[in-house]
Amino acid sequence: MTHHQERVVVGVDGSTASVRALDRAADEAVRRGCALRVVYAVPDRDEAGPVLASSVSRLGDRHRALAVETVAVEGGAARALADASRSAVLTVVGTRGLGGLGGLLFGSVGVRVAAHAHGPLLVVRGNHSDGCGRDVLLHLQDADGDAAAAGYAFEEALRRGARLRVVHTPAHRHVLPELPSLVPATSPGQERLSRRERADEAVPRFCLAALRDLHPQVQVVARTVRSAPAHALVEATRDAAVVVIGTRGTAGRPGSHPGAVGHALLHHSHCPVAVVPAG
Repeated sequence: MTHHQERVVVGVDGSTASVRALDRAADEAVRRGCALRVVYAVPDRDEAGPVLASSVSRLGDRHRALAVETVAVEGGAARALADASRSAVLTVVGTRGLGGLGGLLFGSVGVRVAAHAHGPLLVVRGNHSDGCGRDVLLHLQDADGDAAAAGYAFEEALRRGARLRVVHTPAHRHVLPELPSLVPATSPGQERLSRRERADEAVPRFCLAALRDLHPQVQVVARTVRSAPAHALVEATRDAAVVVIGTRGTAGRPGSHPGAVGHALLHHSHCPVAVVPAG
């Protein structure tokens, strides 16, 4: 695993969305007690001066004790931020809301950052530089793929002194039960469904047992959602401070990917989204 120095990285481009990301990144650096690196990717480094100077001035007004470093990088934002994430405990980017045609996370750029970041990536969406609530929200699908995301979510809840809400969405497709009016309640199909539902509901308890023991201060509440998981997660972000999702590799595709639910959150979440690579 790559060793991360104590530094938060944020990408800026002069847009309103990136200013929100800058503010959030500074808060995250202060919360972690580490330095902040501000990265601007441009075709010509000489163009970066005004935007970086404005960023330093804004940070100086708000966080006088924060150590700030600015870097101008020639090339695309996605690659610059993915490279910068190698030496970061957290990388922060901004994106405009629905329908926006700008910002650092528009279209495929954001997908590439999420796919190739070497550590946690925080996506600050729209007007939501911070969420409307205090809770940390975790999307949990399975123990192996989401172990890193779960660990990050517990640490985030601990940093914030917040409750952790877990929404578990089973990876398997949900099978509709047989109609009770046509078959007895003890039919093999009903019994199989009941066993699967009990197994699903036990997943968060078993997956998070070690983390609960490690962080007994964190209050955890969990629920299992078997239908319309993307909708359920997006609705749950309405009163969350941040939602944490994991990524995993896909056969035949480079990098890692957040999956269908993750993509829905990146486009529609009501709070910032923390994307944590598996392993």
